[in-house]
Amino acid sequence: MSMTIPKRALQFFKELHKNNNREWFEVNKKEFKEIEKEVKAFYTSLHHALNKHDEIDRMKMFRIYRDVRFSKDKTPYKTHFGGSFHRIKPRLRGGYYLHIAPGASFIAAGFWEPHKDDLFRIRKEFEMDDEEIRKIINEKKFKQVWGELKGDEVKTAPKGFNKEHEAIDLIKKKQYIFTKEFSDKEVTGKNFINEVDSAFNAIRPYFDYMSDVLTTDLNGVSLIDE
Repeated sequence: MSMTIPKRALQFFKELHKNNNREWFEVNKKEFKEIEKEVKAFYTSLHHALNKHDEIDRMKMFRIYRDVRFSKDKTPYKTHFGGSFHRIKPRLRGGYYLHIAPGASFIAAGFWEPHKDDLFRIRKEFEMDDEEIRKIINEKKFKQVWGELKGDEVKTAPKGFNKEHEAIDLIKKKQYIFTKEFSDKEVTGKNFINEVDSAFNAIRPYFDYMSDVLTTDLNGVSLIDE
């Protein structure tokens, strides 16, 4: 694949960071639209690549305009590109995300805001048996790509769970996410799309396991209508 992120995308965001106002953006909007078109082509190409080893029903590339209604930061524009890739629900769970920003680009995969019923199901699974999930996320090649499991946590234990449980480190999480960072040089390199696609492919054992958990009850009976 030869699709790349243009270097001027990162440069544009550096300039926008210093001039985050409507007047500057209007003057430079034409350039932004050209860059946005190129970057969207990259996201679209990645979408096609993902569908060769997964089932993605839609891609969403987020707009540059910030929602400032409830934020102390009133700058009107984001200084990054972001886009998500949605797996076919309810059979396949988990999602992919790609973030492009100067000095702060990364990919993420997992469960950002799981529904309360899904979160409870995950926690109950880990309460019963945490051996399989630990084997997956601690596998050497998996860890080389994705590192440690991340996500916000409750302070001690969720209601109804024992704070002394041996799997409390997993049970107390509110999110189940993996992230991988990239340098600006990597992001604008010719092989970036292959590196991202390869990393997303490597997350599949985790997604396959979590999908199985979230589509069955605690007795292993399917919750999906065939």
